[in-house]
Amino acid sequence: MIQNISSAWTYRGFILSSILNELRIRFAGSRLGGLWMLLHPLIEVLMYALVLSSLMSTRLAGIDNRFSYAIYLTAGILAWTLFSETVNRCLNVFVSNAHLLKKIAFPAICLPLIVSGSALTNNLLLLVAITFIFGLVGHFPGTEFLFLPLLVMTTVVFGLGLGLILGTLNVFMRDVGQIVPVILQFGFWLTPIVYPEQTIPEAYRWLFVLNPMYHLSSAYQSILVFHQMPSFTGVSAVLVLGIGLLMLSMSLYRRAKPEIVDML
Repeated sequence: MIQNISSAWTYRGFILSSILNELRIRFAGSRLGGLWMLLHPLIEVLMYALVLSSLMSTRLAGIDNRFSYAIYLTAGILAWTLFSETVNRCLNVFVSNAHLLKKIAFPAICLPLIVSGSALTNNLLLLVAITFIFGLVGHFPGTEFLFLPLLVMTTVVFGLGLGLILGTLNVFMRDVGQIVPVILQFGFWLTPIVYPEQTIPEAYRWLFVLNPMYHLSSAYQSILVFHQMPSFTGVSAVLVLGIGLLMLSMSLYRRAKPEIVDML
């Protein structure tokens, strides 16, 4: 793991330039260019705030705002999109970059860092748009907002650790790349993002404890929706799990590294 961290640090310039280059390519030829980076998440959040609040007039306990359901939904989606984009992009990172791995000599461990850095950039732009829209509807962030970077870091570590394991396995078993998106769909609906946790019968709520994304999405909702401190017990457990997965993924990658290029 230390060797991989050292390699990533040595190639930090390559990683950062690749993230920026990916963003430049994404909007190349567009008249508005990088402005779309803010417009896309802004339009997405506006749809949640305006359309869903008209259709779903449900008010949530603990928040006095007619856009409460949209605020609740958006906060959960912010957590989920960072996790799912990190996992999905790491899942195919070696397979989709096979031509680079075969032609250019660089530590392949840089690739998951590039895609997770790109996912993080997208999510931070979404956060900026969300904060702006929340302000427009009168739901301003509280001091708990300062703890949000801890949740973002935990989500990235958990997603990167899980995604790198799945990405390595996907090189040798391509079915992994087909199954994981389906499992993520189940995971989304098993996490209280679209529906409040209280709508589930109390006898079954203990099952949420087994879902790491429940702890993260609930923590996002505590800070962004209810202006409350999150449960650091649950978040800490996910951070420890994420670090464990990251260490396991590094070990798995190190063992598979000599065969990855041959299999691609």
